[in-house]
Amino acid sequence: MAVITEEMKAFFKENGYILIKNAVPKENCERTVKAIWEFMGKDPENREGWYTPPAGMDELWHDQQRGMIPFIHHPSLWDNRQFPRLYQAFAELLEEEKLWVTVDRVNMKPPKRDDKPELNASFIHWDTDTTNLTFPLPRPRPLQGVLFLEDTNIHQGGFRCVPSIYKDFEQWIKNQPADRNSINPDYTGHEVKVIPGEAGDLLLWDVLVAHGNGENMFERPRLAQYITMFPAKEEMFEERRRLAFESLKNKTSMHQQSNKFNPFPKDPRGWELTHTPEDPELTALGRKLLGLDAWNW
Repeated sequence: MAVITEEMKAFFKENGYILIKNAVPKENCERTVKAIWEFMGKDPENREGWYTPPAGMDELWHDQQRGMIPFIHHPSLWDNRQFPRLYQAFAELLEEEKLWVTVDRVNMKPPKRDDKPELNASFIHWDTDTTNLTFPLPRPRPLQGVLFLEDTNIHQGGFRCVPSIYKDFEQWIKNQPADRNSINPDYTGHEVKVIPGEAGDLLLWDVLVAHGNGENMFERPRLAQYITMFPAKEEMFEERRRLAFESLKNKTSMHQQSNKFNPFPKDPRGWELTHTPEDPELTALGRKLLGLDAWNW
């Protein structure tokens, strides 16, 4: 049974994003949330702990001002990445079954506090350089994704985007000055859409959708897992496999940028190496998504 309906495809084509309900079971999300708090060494009910460095460190993680947490290879994260329905959503929207998955981070964004402004950065951006685009734009394009680990309302600092720029992207670019910012657009006069979701929902968006997460004005943290898939390339398989083994061995991330695989900053404590030293239990699908095993080219 298809995950992406024709109505969903039409909405995605116009707006550049789509919400897939129940992409993974809520029990998966509960295990992931529990693991995140253990990784941080925090009690989820201790509000002060949301704003202090992780257990065993004297300072916050790099990029934590946007809620980014370097939690990478825990089994609960892989249970989500390799869940068949989630994979199927990517495959149907990309119109490609042979995919690789990014080994990305999670997000824990606490409620905004005046004395902790560094923990609630908010901005609209692209994760790709939009300088030298050629029109008409090719389709399908790379997809990005975020999995809701807990119910997240519109005030909780979750995903937001500017679909009105995306709808007529070529014309919008033509109207911009020559020295426009190719990473952070000027979205003056455009509506910013905030997308709520429930635990287990997956939000996918086109790489050309200007997006970001907002300020958390709610009473609970926002918790999410970033998951992106993209077409695998046979000619890059040996390099991908080498990096996959290295990523598992060192518990480091892998993400694609300009066709290169680069790690995000890692946890200097090496928590995952100590607490989950064994490789996660990967299914046949999971091994192909990571790049340990080849697709049938």
